Amino acid sequence: MIKVKVLGRGIEKELEWKKGMLVKDVLREVSFNTESAIAKVNGKVALEDEPVNDGDYVEVIPVVSGG
Repeated sequence: MIKVKVLGRGIEKELEWKKGMLVKDVLREVSFNTESAIAKVNGKVALEDEPVNDGDYVEVIPVVSGG
């Protein structure tokens, strides 16, 4: 299982880990993409094509923009 927390949105959930899972797959599961959020895996900023392993903790940080 992968624990996921979306900061500032009150979302915390566990996702079933699948072999070959990437950061972008986790973002998609919580309704974000790599343009609307940044991910940290086990406390380190991760790129969209980085693998996610069973037992990892992923924090999703929504990007705020405006003008």
